[in-house]
Amino acid sequence: MSTGPAGHTARSSDRPHSETARRTRLRRFLRTVDGVTIDAVYEPGDVVYDDGTPSSAASREAAPAARGPAIVVAHGFTGDLERPHVRRAASAFAQYGAVVTFSFRGHGASGGRSTVGDREVLDLAAAVAWARELGHTRVVTVGFSMGGSVVLRHAALYGPEHEGRTQARTDAVVSVSAPARWYYRGTAPMRRLHWLVTRPVGRAVGRVGLRTRIHHRDWDPVPLSPVESVPRIAPTPLLIVHGDRDGYFPVDHPRMLAAAAQDHAELWLEPGMGHAEHATNDALLSRIGAWAAAHAS
Repeated sequence: MSTGPAGHTARSSDRPHSETARRTRLRRFLRTVDGVTIDAVYEPGDVVYDDGTPSSAASREAAPAARGPAIVVAHGFTGDLERPHVRRAASAFAQYGAVVTFSFRGHGASGGRSTVGDREVLDLAAAVAWARELGHTRVVTVGFSMGGSVVLRHAALYGPEHEGRTQARTDAVVSVSAPARWYYRGTAPMRRLHWLVTRPVGRAVGRVGLRTRIHHRDWDPVPLSPVESVPRIAPTPLLIVHGDRDGYFPVDHPRMLAAAAQDHAELWLEPGMGHAEHATNDALLSRIGAWAAAHAS
């Protein structure tokens, strides 16, 4: 589905710069470099101290307050920024910094059609660039399932070494329940997902029943896979989170990703956890938020 190089910063349709705007919940339609409008929300979150301690866990007199990082949340396939599981994750992360949520193309109020992980890297780039426009010098990307693959590819494609893309770079990456490789059909849920994406009747079900508009074209060229992306992320901090009861991607996927990182990444294999946002409890979300705040340097 690729129609051009993934790797330019995008601009929002409205670029607030005032201190008042940065302290207020904002909703904007961002525009990606390939012209897709992306529905996004910025929430300032709670105060975070220099050591990563949230304001809820320490008194304001304990240390001088520091402007915390912005945590950009990339949801899974068929999600959007208004879904309860996405809002729950955003609320948990708000204890550790500002939060940007957005709906990938083809999802929710965003325009375009889903390319199931390909052009979505441009959507994430637009959201990260917006967080920096709002004054955040530190940004962490946290992705779930499809979003987990997108944050890996984004981190590999955007960085200081990529001229013209540094505004959309990330300072730390968390990938939750992501696949390691494309076209995986080894589980029943993934076989159903492939039917949904590749068949006209499946795409109709996605549009009507799941509120997800799916592009009908195959990938051309095939985008860089998650496992191919991981070696290109270093030295950016990387956390890989996966449940040992994930019904979509078994544990060989996170182990492949961790092996590709060559000891650069942390791997959390969570006992009893299933797949993506629905399976992450409040304690795990809090641990992820704390890791993000601590590693966004």
